[in-house]
Amino acid sequence: MRVSFAIFFMFLAVAASGQMVKLVQFREEIFDFGSVKEQGGDVTHEFLFTNATGRPIKILSVQASCGCTTPAWSKEPVAPGKTGFIQASFNPKGRPGYFNKSLTVTTDADSNPIILQIKGQVATEVGAPNSEFQASNGNWKLKSGSFNMGKVFVKDEFTVRDFPFVNGGTKDITYSGKYVGPAFIKVDVQPKTVAPGSKGNVKISYNGKMKGQYGFQSDNVEIFTDDDQNFTKSFSIYATLEDEFANLKPEDLAKAPQLRLQTTNLDFGRVQPNASTEREVQLFNAGKKELTIKSVQGNCTCITASAKKTTLKPGESSTIRISFNPMDRKGTQQKSVTIYSNDPQNPVQRVLFSAYVED
Repeated sequence: MRVSFAIFFMFLAVAASGQMVKLVQFREEIFDFGSVKEQGGDVTHEFLFTNATGRPIKILSVQASCGCTTPAWSKEPVAPGKTGFIQASFNPKGRPGYFNKSLTVTTDADSNPIILQIKGQVATEVGAPNSEFQASNGNWKLKSGSFNMGKVFVKDEFTVRDFPFVNGGTKDITYSGKYVGPAFIKVDVQPKTVAPGSKGNVKISYNGKMKGQYGFQSDNVEIFTDDDQNFTKSFSIYATLEDEFANLKPEDLAKAPQLRLQTTNLDFGRVQPNASTEREVQLFNAGKKELTIKSVQGNCTCITASAKKTTLKPGESSTIRISFNPMDRKGTQQKSVTIYSNDPQNPVQRVLFSAYVED
């Protein structure tokens, strides 16, 4: 068994050494529909990809994160250098406000799944002014009750996002110029005074290096105004932090660390309620420099995940331990663990797992 395992990792190392680009190259992995009318019917986008391998590849499965999203894809094998597609159709009916859905794509080119995202804003009142501003914080009407910064790179500069709002009251609302929040987040509101029915803008600036963590992060700010419905406006701020590798030269990539996982899909089988069940996933550094595991995160409080070693030398292997506690959940569960590393080709990788929680 140990010999087979060693041969497995040797195979991965040899295969990875020649891999300088993604095997399945999507022209984009995130698409923003912008404003979508709730009664306007389904909206659809096609993600196009190119087969960058030397053999035909096949899409094995595409799983949507929500029943509101219907996937379709190229059913026939895609020849080397040719183009295929993944189609995502989103039904906005009954789903007002901001949406962000994902498609998990599995191919026979690589064991690592590809995550595609669609997002946008569902406007509920067709033709009505400011219909997309459905969330309320006092007399401020916003597109969402929180501020999602999306991807933020861990570097010493501020990522800036704008979040518009409307004064839904009958009086002017003035921003005091004061706010409370962590040092790595800055807040500004322009204009400082917004008349009834007029639009303003909250500008959030987020410094990833000052935050100093990886993966999904949640923080809070309080903004002080003279809004008689709510003087102090509290908002959650979400961000996903990872390293940026866009400017690396080919020779740097050739010497970089490469994270390889033994599997990206686990089946916990049937588990007992309120009892933790553990599994381990083997990982391997198939690159030429030291691999650093920056963070390992489950997508719910029912998951505890950690790496046995956070640094691996070239050729070294280790494990990630995943513990699942149903916490009163019943029936079939689909969860994931995300691994953030300094592998420039695949800095974010996921292990998907399923379990059936018995009554």
